[in-house]
Amino acid sequence: MATEVLMPQLGESVTEGTISKWLVKPGDKVKKYEPLCEVTTDKVNAEVPSTVEGVVKELVANEGDTLAVGKLICYIETEDKEPIATQMADIPEFEAPKQSASAGSASGVSMAAAKAAGKRFSPAVMRLAQEHSIDLSQIEGTGREGRITRKDVLAVIERKGTTQEKQPEAARESASQAEQLSVQQQLTERQPKTAPSPTVRPAVSTSEVAVYPGDTEISVTSVRKTIANRMVQSKHEMPHAWTMVEVDMTNLVKLRNSLKAEFKAKEGFNLTFLPFFIKAVVESIKEFPIMNSVWAGDKIIMRKNINISIAVATDDALFVPVIKDADQKSIYGLARAVDELAAKTRQGKLTVDDMSGGTFTVNNTGSFGSVLSAPIINYPQAAIISMESIVKRPVVIDDMIAIRDIANVCLSLDHRVLDGLVCGRFLQSVKQKLEAYGSHTSIY
Repeated sequence: MATEVLMPQLGESVTEGTISKWLVKPGDKVKKYEPLCEVTTDKVNAEVPSTVEGVVKELVANEGDTLAVGKLICYIETEDKEPIATQMADIPEFEAPKQSASAGSASGVSMAAAKAAGKRFSPAVMRLAQEHSIDLSQIEGTGREGRITRKDVLAVIERKGTTQEKQPEAARESASQAEQLSVQQQLTERQPKTAPSPTVRPAVSTSEVAVYPGDTEISVTSVRKTIANRMVQSKHEMPHAWTMVEVDMTNLVKLRNSLKAEFKAKEGFNLTFLPFFIKAVVESIKEFPIMNSVWAGDKIIMRKNINISIAVATDDALFVPVIKDADQKSIYGLARAVDELAAKTRQGKLTVDDMSGGTFTVNNTGSFGSVLSAPIINYPQAAIISMESIVKRPVVIDDMIAIRDIANVCLSLDHRVLDGLVCGRFLQSVKQKLEAYGSHTSIY
């Protein structure tokens, strides 16, 4: 009988995938675990394996189609007597949690009503509904067997946000255009009750934009669309602030120049400034562990493991793979991890594990000549730090002018979690460690 193959969930928070290439065609025999197609998500490019042995009966989805997790992509004919559906795409579901009698929120009522109706939701759906006071019992699910998906809730939030935009002009002008913090926040000051959280709408606008002769239209890939939405989410939900220090990198430049030729010959890859920078950052995080935190509504979660996300750019997008347990690695270990992750990114071979678990992001904007930046925080982390380009500048040392190698180090922070005092001390620690590198430094 025919077995359904569904779009798998290829990582945490991944809600959809795009069929980039079919590796089989109708009539082909496939073995269990043999790849059927290549799927592109916002996090990884991966192959979808067959969960059964049989003959490909029908390809339901075409190349280029973007489907939600759990949607049907093809049928495989098996020798089973009854049709079955593969379980590889099932999203973990839990019953909606009970609300205390004192909670009394609209979302709590909707959760209870939905539970009474026998409905079950994923954690992401429950969280979104609670944050935006969405009544889940009133939503028509588009998922398998009528389940409510995260996409369904986001659609309701977007419609809700569109309604809010039709409020009087005076109320709209009172909102901050720079951050687009919702009108509800302004009205909260006049009302005794607490208003719901600001609505975060998808970054990709549906409004019509004029196209003139000679213009070139570029289709937005699923990766670019997700990057846009997450950058908007970060700026909307996090009160960004940023600060910067100047670092004298002269001794580090001399150290790296003295090692790079021998290192390349011995190890087979280049020794860059980035692993030195990451080492200084992780050692400073150990001194100020609050930097390794996330905001969780009514609490701050301070992560135990120090997993450093690094930004790696390709021609099409920006990926942020993760160096796990970075504080346990030497400079050489960090250099090898950076080289391996960068190579996997450019070859399109990143795995879900490579992209998950980051707790703090290090960015090397200096690699393309930037001297100053205010990076957007990698949501939901609390901070991101950038090392800018190293340039020779005249500086005053002991009342004398000297030519030194200077770099700016910039930190963006979530002001809900971090304040200027701890961030200033953290940056001073990073600065001191970078300036302390010298001929005595061991990279192994």
